[in-house]
Amino acid sequence: MSGPATLHRVPRRPWAWVAWLAASQLAVAVLWWRLGWTWGLPALLLSHALFVVPVFLPRARLYAPVLARLPATERTVWLTIDDGPSDDTAAILDALDRHGARATFFLVGRRAQARPQLVAEIRHRGHGIGNHSHTHPAGRFWALGPRAMAAEVRHAQQALGGLTGAPPRWFRSVVGHSNPFLAAPLREHGLARVAWSARGYDAVDSDPVRVLQRIGRGLRPGAIVLLHEGAAHGRSVEIVEATLCLLEERGYATAEPPQ
Repeated sequence: MSGPATLHRVPRRPWAWVAWLAASQLAVAVLWWRLGWTWGLPALLLSHALFVVPVFLPRARLYAPVLARLPATERTVWLTIDDGPSDDTAAILDALDRHGARATFFLVGRRAQARPQLVAEIRHRGHGIGNHSHTHPAGRFWALGPRAMAAEVRHAQQALGGLTGAPPRWFRSVVGHSNPFLAAPLREHGLARVAWSARGYDAVDSDPVRVLQRIGRGLRPGAIVLLHEGAAHGRSVEIVEATLCLLEERGYATAEPPQ
């Protein structure tokens, strides 16, 4: 596996996209001027799509670097669990202990402040903690402006750092979205963005069989597995346990990236 310098990629140029945007609009203007609106208008729409679509693609790198899988050759995966802490956290920790598995919990800052004992227990059991925003604005994270985005990252970083004694090094975007204003606070706080390569949509699908089928299709050496806790359907613990069984059946161990 590569060293942490190659995996933990903090954005170096948060505003690099501005140059690409300016260049694209200049090209559109020249095309419109020389060939008319029949060419210029489609080019304008396409140029806008090139900057809007990546907002909704978890592994898109236009606005910030992102780690979507580990460069492993052995049968190991990085197990990540989003949206906690919750009523499910303690049971999930027990399941991880039973299977001898390690995970990174991407926690929501405000929820962590409400349940500091669970945050402490995650650390005590040897698991990692990542930043998953402060309030988890799922419906509008992609549309946050620079101040709101910076506040989401900063307040969660402060909350989690205060509870654990060490600020997180990894950030998981809400719903996997990003936008032009995410990279700056990530750079300010030394955070690297993490996506995934195997997911089961367990936050919305309560059927463990379907969830495991989807996760199984994404399992490869170095896969980053996305799971959730506290889902409204109430079966998150069962799904985590089933996923751990699936990993064992296929001969996969769990490991976190080098720190």
